[in-house]
Amino acid sequence: MVLCRVQVTADSYLSVRMQEWASAQELLGVVAAEMEWVEPELVLVGVSRWGEKQFLQPQQYVHSLRWERLHVCRRDQTEITSRAGDSSGLRRRGLQILDLSAWDTATVLTCTDWSLFNATHEQELICYPLGRDVGSGQRGALELLLRRCNEVQLWVATAVLLCTSHHKRSQLIGQFIRIAAHCRTQRNLSSCFSITMGLNAAPVSRLSHTWEAVPGRLKKLLSELELLTDPSLNHRGYRDSLRKMASPKIPFIPLLLKDVTFIHEGNKTFRENLVNYEKMHMMADIVRLVLHCRTDHTGKGAALPEGEGPETRGCVHHLHVIESERTLFELSYSLQPRAQRPPVDRECKCRPL
Repeated sequence: MVLCRVQVTADSYLSVRMQEWASAQELLGVVAAEMEWVEPELVLVGVSRWGEKQFLQPQQYVHSLRWERLHVCRRDQTEITSRAGDSSGLRRRGLQILDLSAWDTATVLTCTDWSLFNATHEQELICYPLGRDVGSGQRGALELLLRRCNEVQLWVATAVLLCTSHHKRSQLIGQFIRIAAHCRTQRNLSSCFSITMGLNAAPVSRLSHTWEAVPGRLKKLLSELELLTDPSLNHRGYRDSLRKMASPKIPFIPLLLKDVTFIHEGNKTFRENLVNYEKMHMMADIVRLVLHCRTDHTGKGAALPEGEGPETRGCVHHLHVIESERTLFELSYSLQPRAQRPPVDRECKCRPL
Protein backbone atom coordinates (compact mmCIF):
# COMPACT_ATOMS: atom_id res chain seq x y z
CA MET A 1 0.00 0.00 0.00
CA VAL A 2 1.05 3.60 -0.69
CA LEU A 3 -0.35 6.97 0.37
CA CYS A 4 -1.13 9.24 -2.57
CA ARG A 5 -1.47 12.95 -1.86
CA VAL A 6 -4.03 14.42 -4.26
CA GLN A 7 -4.60 18.17 -4.21
CA VAL A 8 -8.38 18.73 -4.27
CA THR A 9 -8.51 22.45 -3.43
CA ALA A 10 -5.95 25.22 -3.50
CA ASP A 11 -5.27 24.77 0.22
CA SER A 12 -6.00 21.11 0.98
CA TYR A 13 -5.37 17.58 -0.24
CA LEU A 14 -6.82 14.11 0.10
CA SER A 15 -4.50 11.38 1.37
CA VAL A 16 -5.60 8.24 -0.48
CA ARG A 17 -4.45 4.77 0.53
CA MET A 18 -4.11 2.65 -2.63
CA GLN A 19 -2.14 -0.19 -4.16
CA GLU A 20 1.25 0.74 -5.57
CA TRP A 21 0.18 -0.18 -9.12
CA ALA A 22 -3.05 1.88 -9.05
CA SER A 23 -4.02 3.62 -12.27
CA ALA A 24 -5.15 7.21 -12.76
CA GLN A 25 -8.71 6.05 -13.40
CA GLU A 26 -8.81 4.10 -10.11
CA LEU A 27 -7.48 7.08 -8.20
CA LEU A 28 -9.99 9.44 -9.83
CA GLY A 29 -12.79 7.04 -8.92
CA VAL A 30 -11.80 7.08 -5.26
CA VAL A 31 -11.42 10.87 -5.17
CA ALA A 32 -14.75 11.43 -6.93
CA ALA A 33 -16.54 9.09 -4.52
CA GLU A 34 -14.95 10.61 -1.42
CA MET A 35 -15.52 14.23 -2.49
CA GLU A 36 -18.97 13.57 -4.02
CA TRP A 37 -17.88 14.81 -7.42
CA VAL A 38 -18.82 13.64 -10.92
CA GLU A 39 -15.95 11.48 -12.18
CA PRO A 40 -16.34 12.09 -15.98
CA GLU A 41 -15.84 15.82 -15.40
CA LEU A 42 -12.50 15.32 -13.63
CA VAL A 43 -8.96 14.89 -14.81
CA LEU A 44 -5.80 13.96 -12.90
CA VAL A 45 -2.79 16.23 -13.42
CA GLY A 46 0.76 15.27 -12.50
CA VAL A 47 3.21 18.04 -11.59
CA SER A 48 6.95 17.36 -11.65
CA ARG A 49 9.48 18.97 -9.33
CA TRP A 50 10.37 21.35 -12.18
CA GLY A 51 6.76 22.53 -12.54
CA GLU A 52 6.01 20.51 -15.66
CA LYS A 53 2.33 19.50 -15.88
CA GLN A 54 0.82 16.52 -17.67
CA PHE A 55 -2.72 15.17 -17.89
CA LEU A 56 -2.52 11.51 -16.89
CA GLN A 57 -4.19 8.92 -19.09
CA PRO A 58 -6.79 6.64 -17.44
CA GLN A 59 -4.54 3.54 -17.48
CA GLN A 60 -1.35 5.35 -16.53
CA TYR A 61 0.26 4.46 -13.20
CA VAL A 62 0.07 7.30 -10.68
CA HIS A 63 2.84 6.13 -8.35
CA SER A 64 5.86 7.52 -10.14
CA LEU A 65 8.98 9.22 -8.86
CA ARG A 66 8.56 11.74 -11.66
CA TRP A 67 5.53 13.42 -10.09
CA GLU A 68 6.17 15.59 -7.08
CA ARG A 69 2.45 16.08 -6.57
CA LEU A 70 -0.92 15.24 -8.11
CA HIS A 71 -4.04 17.34 -8.30
CA VAL A 72 -7.59 16.87 -9.55
CA CYS A 73 -9.39 19.57 -11.50
CA ARG A 74 -12.16 19.95 -14.07
CA ARG A 75 -11.38 19.03 -17.65
CA ASP A 76 -11.73 22.64 -18.78
CA GLN A 77 -9.20 23.85 -16.20
CA THR A 78 -5.53 23.32 -15.49
CA GLU A 79 -5.40 24.98 -12.08
CA ILE A 80 -7.32 24.55 -8.83
CA THR A 81 -8.97 27.78 -7.75
CA SER A 82 -11.45 26.67 -5.06
CA ARG A 83 -10.63 26.67 -1.35
CA ALA A 84 -11.61 24.11 1.27
CA GLY A 85 -13.66 26.61 3.27
CA ASP A 86 -15.78 27.44 0.20
CA SER A 87 -16.90 23.83 -0.40
CA SER A 88 -20.05 22.68 1.38
CA GLY A 89 -19.22 19.10 0.35
CA LEU A 90 -15.90 19.21 2.21
CA ARG A 91 -17.62 20.65 5.27
CA ARG A 92 -20.18 17.82 5.24
CA ARG A 93 -17.44 15.21 4.84
CA GLY A 94 -15.97 16.02 8.24
CA LEU A 95 -19.35 15.49 9.87
CA GLN A 96 -19.45 11.88 8.61
CA ILE A 97 -17.24 10.99 11.55
CA LEU A 98 -20.18 11.64 13.88
CA ASP A 99 -22.19 8.91 12.13
CA LEU A 100 -19.45 6.30 12.60
CA SER A 101 -18.71 4.17 15.61
CA ALA A 102 -15.80 5.62 17.60
CA TRP A 103 -14.52 2.10 18.30
CA ASP A 104 -14.67 1.05 14.64
CA THR A 105 -12.92 4.26 13.59
CA ALA A 106 -10.16 3.61 16.11
CA THR A 107 -9.88 0.01 14.87
CA VAL A 108 -9.38 1.11 11.25
CA LEU A 109 -6.81 3.69 12.34
CA THR A 110 -4.99 0.99 14.28
CA CYS A 111 -5.04 -1.44 11.35
CA THR A 112 -3.67 1.21 8.99
CA ASP A 113 -0.92 2.23 11.43
CA TRP A 114 -0.07 -1.40 12.13
CA SER A 115 0.34 -2.24 8.44
CA LEU A 116 2.80 0.66 8.04
CA PHE A 117 4.61 -0.05 11.31
CA ASN A 118 4.92 -3.75 10.56
CA ALA A 119 6.33 -2.97 7.10
CA THR A 120 9.02 -0.67 8.52
CA HIS A 121 12.40 -2.37 8.63
CA GLU A 122 14.65 -1.79 11.63
CA GLN A 123 17.40 -0.62 9.30
CA GLU A 124 15.24 2.37 8.36
CA LEU A 125 15.29 3.59 11.95
CA ILE A 126 19.07 3.26 12.22
CA CYS A 127 19.69 5.00 8.90
CA TYR A 128 17.24 7.84 9.58
CA PRO A 129 19.65 10.22 11.41
CA LEU A 130 22.32 9.63 8.75
CA GLY A 131 20.33 11.55 6.14
CA ARG A 132 18.47 10.82 2.95
CA ASP A 133 21.53 9.72 1.01
CA VAL A 134 22.24 6.82 3.36
CA GLY A 135 19.86 3.88 3.18
CA SER A 136 17.50 5.76 0.85
CA GLY A 137 16.20 2.48 -0.52
CA GLN A 138 15.19 1.36 2.99
CA ARG A 139 13.12 4.37 4.04
CA GLY A 140 9.86 4.05 2.10
CA ALA A 141 7.70 2.56 4.86
CA LEU A 142 9.18 4.79 7.55
CA GLU A 143 8.45 7.96 5.57
CA LEU A 144 4.86 6.78 4.99
CA LEU A 145 4.48 6.14 8.71
CA LEU A 146 5.81 9.61 9.57
CA ARG A 147 3.53 11.20 7.01
CA ARG A 148 0.58 9.28 8.44
CA CYS A 149 1.27 10.62 11.95
CA ASN A 150 1.28 14.18 10.63
CA GLU A 151 -1.81 13.65 8.48
CA VAL A 152 -3.89 12.25 11.34
CA GLN A 153 -3.04 15.32 13.40
CA LEU A 154 -3.99 17.69 10.56
CA TRP A 155 -7.09 15.61 9.72
CA VAL A 156 -8.47 16.23 13.22
CA ALA A 157 -7.85 19.97 13.02
CA THR A 158 -9.27 20.16 9.49
CA ALA A 159 -12.50 18.34 10.36
CA VAL A 160 -13.13 20.51 13.43
CA LEU A 161 -12.37 23.83 11.73
CA LEU A 162 -14.47 23.09 8.63
CA CYS A 163 -17.54 22.50 10.81
CA THR A 164 -19.57 25.73 10.95
CA SER A 165 -22.21 24.49 13.42
CA HIS A 166 -21.26 25.28 17.02
CA HIS A 167 -23.18 22.30 18.39
CA LYS A 168 -21.84 19.84 15.80
CA ARG A 169 -18.31 21.14 16.31
CA SER A 170 -18.39 20.40 20.03
CA GLN A 171 -19.81 16.95 19.25
CA LEU A 172 -17.00 16.39 16.76
CA ILE A 173 -14.38 17.25 19.37
CA GLY A 174 -16.01 14.81 21.77
CA GLN A 175 -16.00 12.10 19.09
CA PHE A 176 -12.29 12.58 18.47
CA ILE A 177 -11.60 12.34 22.20
CA ARG A 178 -13.45 9.00 22.30
CA ILE A 179 -11.55 7.76 19.23
CA ALA A 180 -8.21 8.69 20.82
CA ALA A 181 -9.19 6.87 24.02
CA HIS A 182 -10.15 3.75 22.04
CA CYS A 183 -6.81 3.92 20.20
CA ARG A 184 -5.08 3.84 23.57
CA THR A 185 -7.20 0.85 24.60
CA GLN A 186 -6.19 -0.90 21.35
CA ARG A 187 -2.54 -0.15 22.22
CA ASN A 188 -2.13 2.27 19.35
CA LEU A 189 -0.18 5.13 20.90
CA SER A 190 0.64 6.54 17.47
CA SER A 191 -2.89 7.64 16.53
CA CYS A 192 -3.75 8.40 20.16
CA PHE A 193 -0.78 10.78 20.29
CA SER A 194 -1.60 12.35 16.90
CA ILE A 195 -5.31 12.91 17.63
CA THR A 196 -4.52 14.49 21.00
CA MET A 197 -1.99 16.80 19.36
CA GLY A 198 -4.55 17.71 16.69
CA LEU A 199 -7.08 18.73 19.35
CA ASN A 200 -4.38 20.75 21.12
CA ALA A 201 -3.32 22.55 17.94
CA ALA A 202 -3.55 26.33 18.40
CA PRO A 203 -6.31 26.93 15.78
CA VAL A 204 -8.52 24.36 17.58
CA SER A 205 -7.62 24.95 21.22
CA ARG A 206 -8.38 28.68 20.96
CA LEU A 207 -12.08 28.00 20.23
CA SER A 208 -13.08 28.58 23.85
CA HIS A 209 -16.82 28.86 23.12
CA THR A 210 -16.77 25.47 21.42
CA TRP A 211 -14.80 23.81 24.22
CA GLU A 212 -17.29 25.12 26.79
CA ALA A 213 -19.98 22.95 25.14
CA VAL A 214 -17.87 19.76 25.37
CA PRO A 215 -19.05 17.57 28.30
CA GLY A 216 -16.87 17.70 31.39
CA ARG A 217 -16.28 13.94 31.46
CA LEU A 218 -14.82 14.09 27.94
CA LYS A 219 -12.59 17.02 28.83
CA LYS A 220 -11.40 15.05 31.85
CA LEU A 221 -10.67 12.10 29.56
CA LEU A 222 -8.71 14.41 27.25
CA SER A 223 -6.66 15.62 30.23
CA GLU A 224 -5.68 12.01 30.90
CA LEU A 225 -4.68 11.54 27.25
CA GLU A 226 -2.63 14.74 27.34
CA LEU A 227 -0.34 13.10 29.88
CA LEU A 228 0.96 11.04 26.94
CA THR A 229 1.96 14.16 25.04
CA ASP A 230 3.48 15.93 28.04
CA PRO A 231 7.18 16.45 27.16
CA SER A 232 8.28 16.97 30.76
CA LEU A 233 10.86 14.60 32.23
CA ASN A 234 11.78 13.36 28.75
CA HIS A 235 8.19 12.28 27.95
CA ARG A 236 7.99 10.19 31.08
CA GLY A 237 4.20 9.78 30.86
CA TYR A 238 4.38 8.33 27.35
CA ARG A 239 7.36 6.09 28.10
CA ASP A 240 5.74 4.66 31.24
CA SER A 241 2.51 3.92 29.34
CA LEU A 242 4.39 2.24 26.50
CA ARG A 243 6.44 0.12 28.88
CA LYS A 244 3.39 -1.10 30.81
CA MET A 245 1.42 -2.03 27.67
CA ALA A 246 1.38 -5.62 26.52
CA SER A 247 2.53 -6.38 22.99
CA PRO A 248 1.62 -6.00 20.18
CA LYS A 249 1.55 -2.23 20.39
CA ILE A 250 2.27 0.72 18.13
CA PRO A 251 4.70 3.36 19.49
CA PHE A 252 4.77 7.00 18.45
CA ILE A 253 7.44 6.84 15.75
CA PRO A 254 8.51 10.55 15.72
CA LEU A 255 9.52 10.25 19.37
CA LEU A 256 11.37 7.01 18.63
CA LEU A 257 13.29 8.76 15.86
CA LYS A 258 14.08 11.61 18.23
CA ASP A 259 15.76 9.08 20.52
CA VAL A 260 17.72 7.57 17.61
CA THR A 261 18.87 11.02 16.48
CA PHE A 262 19.92 11.97 20.02
CA ILE A 263 21.95 8.76 20.38
CA HIS A 264 23.64 9.27 17.01
CA GLU A 265 24.47 12.96 17.38
CA GLY A 266 25.33 12.82 21.08
CA ASN A 267 27.81 9.94 20.86
CA LYS A 268 30.81 9.40 18.61
CA THR A 269 30.80 6.27 16.49
CA PHE A 270 34.54 5.78 17.05
CA ARG A 271 36.73 6.46 20.06
CA GLU A 272 40.47 6.38 19.52
CA ASN A 273 39.93 4.45 16.27
CA LEU A 274 37.83 1.85 18.10
CA VAL A 275 34.12 1.23 17.69
CA ASN A 276 32.05 2.89 20.41
CA TYR A 277 30.16 -0.19 21.60
CA GLU A 278 28.20 1.83 24.15
CA LYS A 279 26.56 3.72 21.29
CA MET A 280 25.94 0.47 19.41
CA HIS A 281 24.23 -1.01 22.48
CA MET A 282 21.93 2.02 22.78
CA MET A 283 21.00 1.68 19.10
CA ALA A 284 20.39 -2.03 19.66
CA ASP A 285 18.01 -1.18 22.51
CA ILE A 286 15.87 0.83 20.06
CA VAL A 287 15.78 -2.11 17.64
CA ARG A 288 14.85 -4.50 20.45
CA LEU A 289 12.03 -2.16 21.49
CA VAL A 290 10.60 -2.17 17.96
CA LEU A 291 10.84 -5.96 17.72
CA HIS A 292 9.18 -6.28 21.14
CA CYS A 293 6.29 -4.05 20.02
CA ARG A 294 5.63 -6.37 17.07
CA THR A 295 5.45 -9.62 19.02
CA ASP A 296 2.71 -11.04 21.22
CA HIS A 297 3.13 -12.58 24.67
CA THR A 298 4.23 -15.88 23.09
CA GLY A 299 7.10 -14.18 21.27
CA LYS A 300 5.60 -14.77 17.82
CA GLY A 301 4.84 -12.19 15.20
CA ALA A 302 1.55 -10.44 15.94
CA ALA A 303 -1.31 -9.62 13.59
CA LEU A 304 -4.18 -7.22 14.27
CA PRO A 305 -7.75 -7.77 13.03
CA GLU A 306 -9.23 -5.82 10.12
CA GLY A 307 -11.59 -2.97 10.88
CA GLU A 308 -15.30 -3.34 10.26
CA GLY A 309 -17.51 -1.36 7.91
CA PRO A 310 -16.65 -0.09 4.40
CA GLU A 311 -17.86 3.43 5.27
CA THR A 312 -15.51 3.57 8.24
CA ARG A 313 -12.58 2.26 6.19
CA GLY A 314 -13.24 4.78 3.41
CA CYS A 315 -13.43 7.73 5.82
CA VAL A 316 -10.23 6.80 7.64
CA HIS A 317 -8.16 5.45 4.74
CA HIS A 318 -8.72 8.63 2.73
CA LEU A 319 -8.07 11.65 4.96
CA HIS A 320 -8.92 15.19 3.89
CA VAL A 321 -6.16 17.47 5.17
CA ILE A 322 -5.42 21.19 5.21
CA GLU A 323 -1.68 21.51 5.76
CA SER A 324 -1.45 25.31 5.60
CA GLU A 325 -1.26 26.73 9.12
CA ARG A 326 -2.36 30.09 7.78
CA THR A 327 -5.55 28.58 6.31
CA LEU A 328 -6.30 26.74 9.56
CA PHE A 329 -6.01 29.98 11.54
CA GLU A 330 -8.22 31.81 9.00
CA LEU A 331 -10.91 29.17 9.50
CA SER A 332 -10.47 29.39 13.27
CA TYR A 333 -10.85 33.19 13.27
CA SER A 334 -13.97 32.92 11.10
CA LEU A 335 -15.52 30.64 13.75
CA GLN A 336 -14.43 32.76 16.71
CA PRO A 337 -12.92 36.18 16.00
CA ARG A 338 -9.95 37.38 17.97
CA ALA A 339 -10.70 39.01 21.29
CA GLN A 340 -10.21 42.74 20.85
CA ARG A 341 -7.99 44.40 23.37
CA PRO A 342 -9.32 47.52 25.13
CA PRO A 343 -7.92 50.75 23.76
CA VAL A 344 -4.85 52.08 25.50
CA ASP A 345 -5.10 55.61 26.85
CA ARG A 346 -1.97 57.28 25.56
CA GLU A 347 -2.72 60.64 27.16
CA CYS A 348 0.17 61.82 29.28
CA LYS A 349 -0.97 62.34 32.84
CA CYS A 350 1.38 64.49 34.88
CA ARG A 351 1.36 64.42 38.62
CA PRO A 352 0.89 67.76 40.32
CA LEU A 353 3.94 69.28 41.89
